[in-house]
Amino acid sequence: MESPKQTSNLRQKAVKGVLWSAIESWGKQVVSFGVFFLLARLLGPQAFGLVALSGIFLSFLQIFVDQGFSTAIVQRQDLETEHLDTAFWTNLGVSVVLAALSIACSGLVAVFFKEPKIVPIICWLSLNFVLNGLSSVQQAILQRSLAFKSLAIRSLIAVVVGGVVGIILAFLGFGVWSLVGQYLANSVTQVIALWWVSDWRPRFRFSQKHFKELFAFGINVTGINVLNFVNQNSDNLLIGYFLDSVALGYYSVAYRIFMIVTQLMISVIQKIAMPVFSRLQQEPEKMRKAFYNAISFTSLVAFPVFIGISILSPDLIVAIFGEKWKTSVPVLQILTLVGPLYAGFYYNGTVIMAMGKPSWNLALYCIQAIGNFTCFWIAVRWGIVAVAASYVFRAYIMSPIPIFVLKKLINIKLTTYLQQYLTPLVATLAMVAGILGIKSLFNLSIKNLFNFPDIVNSYALLALCIVGGFLIYTGTITLIAPQHLQQIRNLLSSLFPKMSLKK
Repeated sequence: MESPKQTSNLRQKAVKGVLWSAIESWGKQVVSFGVFFLLARLLGPQAFGLVALSGIFLSFLQIFVDQGFSTAIVQRQDLETEHLDTAFWTNLGVSVVLAALSIACSGLVAVFFKEPKIVPIICWLSLNFVLNGLSSVQQAILQRSLAFKSLAIRSLIAVVVGGVVGIILAFLGFGVWSLVGQYLANSVTQVIALWWVSDWRPRFRFSQKHFKELFAFGINVTGINVLNFVNQNSDNLLIGYFLDSVALGYYSVAYRIFMIVTQLMISVIQKIAMPVFSRLQQEPEKMRKAFYNAISFTSLVAFPVFIGISILSPDLIVAIFGEKWKTSVPVLQILTLVGPLYAGFYYNGTVIMAMGKPSWNLALYCIQAIGNFTCFWIAVRWGIVAVAASYVFRAYIMSPIPIFVLKKLINIKLTTYLQQYLTPLVATLAMVAGILGIKSLFNLSIKNLFNFPDIVNSYALLALCIVGGFLIYTGTITLIAPQHLQQIRNLLSSLFPKMSLKK
């Protein structure tokens, strides 16, 4: 059992980790969104669809580069240098084999999707396997030690370099190769940055004993990642096979926006949850408290953002990306409805892994994968909007299963768990009513008073709805649950202790 001093040090590291993880996640996503905005303006749906098609095959092979060794390194309490050396050389060797395999199979993948244009794209993006194999252990070491400052600097530099390369290529008329160049430049920069900030260097040695220890944990993680691939890519696979690359382009752009928002709203605390929860695996009471706090804080942000985007999608897509992306609007409106659910569910797997039960996660992902593929296969004949609706339907209909698992594992109370969502839900409903009222008032009166172009009206309406929605949401929370605002203030005080001393 950890001493109070050790627990305090862990809390301080975790709080600082939240700050730097926020800088990494938010900074990375803001820059990525800016780059994405420019590229979407310069490129068409087919370019994004071709890269998405290539990514289905490449993402599957990517799972086997690391084989779950990075997660095992973060999770293990008795980590030895032999574990690190063995993991590095195994990952590098496997990544070279996968790169060669990917290039050799690129023609078969093109035949499957009936799209010959993806052959050279797959060949060039296969270089990412080797680049990831060179840096996965360094990243795991930094994550294990909660060195999120170094990880944040690495990510921000990489996304800026990749973005600059992609935008320059797009302006020069390279089309889909702008996206390929962006991804490769990002990966190369990340490798260089990780080797620069990490003090660890691999020795040329391999331990069969330590390989078996990593493999015993990693095989379950790999199985989970395979099933997670089915969860995240079976929609793309079926759309690409039964429809075409243009339809996939519209769908993938909407999904990309959804995932950018997800990373901004959810991943900050979730990223540091694994190392923190792992250190609390012998103290279930503290584990439960940390779990509830993570859900409560994330839900306060996730609920209004996801539901707000769902309501404002028609104006948001046209104002930011242009009229050519209007087909993506209903897809985004539906996908964001699952965001509030994910606010808490992103932590379920992390807790299960931290408690050393990867096989439990494997079973959960297996159920989800079967559900996702079945729903997508049924829905794809009605188009991309039906696929998005089936994704949300599956998520909600299966939501009680992981809650039951967590109850058995760390004895969470269902009432306490659901209470974490109550305040954000009530405040979000008030916000929705306010935004709908603002939109109606704007369209009936304000819009007709001024003869502005449609694009100006769209920006004005978005600004009014965002400001009005924020004021209504925070005002409602202040009235019904002011302690939640105090929770945020306490977190900010921990992140910026010097500021909290000012009167």
